[in-house]
Amino acid sequence: MEGRASALERASEDGDITHDEARPRPLRTQSDGSGTVRRTNGQCVFVVPSSSVLCPSFDLSVCRALLDREGFQIPIQDFEIPLQTALDSAPVRRYLFFNSAIFHFFMAPLVYIVVWCGAFSTLHMFYMASVWILCLSVSLVAVVITSAIVLILHHRNKQINVNVDVRLIQVNERLHRHNLLLGVANWVHHCSGTLQLFCVYWDLANCEGQLTDTLEGMSFARDEVQSKLRKNMSHLSLVTEVATLDPEAGEEEDETEEERPLLPDSQRGGRSTSTSQREETKLTKDYSLVPGRYLSAQATAQQLLLTYSATYVRLLVSDSLPRSSQRPLHPGRSHCSAAPLCLCQYVQRTVLR
Repeated sequence: MEGRASALERASEDGDITHDEARPRPLRTQSDGSGTVRRTNGQCVFVVPSSSVLCPSFDLSVCRALLDREGFQIPIQDFEIPLQTALDSAPVRRYLFFNSAIFHFFMAPLVYIVVWCGAFSTLHMFYMASVWILCLSVSLVAVVITSAIVLILHHRNKQINVNVDVRLIQVNERLHRHNLLLGVANWVHHCSGTLQLFCVYWDLANCEGQLTDTLEGMSFARDEVQSKLRKNMSHLSLVTEVATLDPEAGEEEDETEEERPLLPDSQRGGRSTSTSQREETKLTKDYSLVPGRYLSAQATAQQLLLTYSATYVRLLVSDSLPRSSQRPLHPGRSHCSAAPLCLCQYVQRTVLR
């Protein structure tokens, strides 16, 4: 990547963000002779760190200021509202903390100590030889088990995250109209880590066209394509709340003045409690993210790109995109010069192989 400075560096000078040397910086934009800013796919527009380590959250006012500074005029219903819905709930914040790099960093020695103590207390009852040999053997076992756990967590972080990336689909579904995509990544620097919200520039038109052509070329094997989609995406679902009408509440509203109880609800404790419990009951419904069998190739391509957009941004900014000696499905057609794979190639590699 060339040139490194931009909105994050300027925001640091204004006092909004500090210690930017610990984080990757957005790329410098280019301008042609007419003064129009030219951006390329994968170019970072802004980076905003979490305001707290224990309770991760992002200051949307800072995000808005950085977007305005970069010349993006995005309505509030396309940015703040869906982003707050996706990441601002308490369960999501807890998950972000327990899945953060800094938590894993301090969890590793704790796991080692627990495994060491458990293995030593168990083997000590059956092994009566030298204590030093026993300690060395237990230490070796603890190192192997701890390393395996760390490697598993590291590998899972390179895959789509159902609790974060999937929730960002609705945000990127709106932002891609403005040629922007969001992703959440975390970094550890000098034994301190922080979650960061990344916003990158990305024009989906070329990726959508290429992926559409790929799917149309595979239309003769529709059953095989659908089988691959179900195999690789069957675990992805979106849980939403379904609004329901309480039939008993409806009957109470239809009551006439003569049939309405004389006592107010505040004096009818038992009935009020049961009514409030019924009103607080919420139903949820799972929506599978596997594209439908009879969707057009273009609609399927757009759905796949948006589904994996947040994952791709996270891997792009952390330089964790897969590198393989195998030739891509369409070599030489990458739409991002700053990464080994562009978004459509990443989707092809992840879902269609």
